[in-house]
Amino acid sequence: MTTVVTDNCRGCRFTDCVAVCPVECFHYDDEMLYIDPEVCIDCSACIPECPVQAIFEEDDLPEDKRNWVKINAEKAPELPACSESMEPLPGAEARKAELGF
Repeated sequence: MTTVVTDNCRGCRFTDCVAVCPVECFHYDDEMLYIDPEVCIDCSACIPECPVQAIFEEDDLPEDKRNWVKINAEKAPELPACSESMEPLPGAEARKAELGF
């Protein structure tokens, strides 16, 4: 089992989750965050911190988001680590509202 960031993070990149992570498993690009399953210790501390409900335990992923397991595993190791809070992306609050949060 692993923890997975899904498409709700796209366009937001809130880093509340990173602030509570005891290991450096989060990575980022210009759109969103990803979790490296090889580094994540499955503590789940990040899940309740995400303001757009983009993070799930693999076993709790909705069926239409199962593809994000592979996306996180492939992308995270190739991207820079995010070990401290960053400013959300421009338009993040509008995206949050669009998602209904």
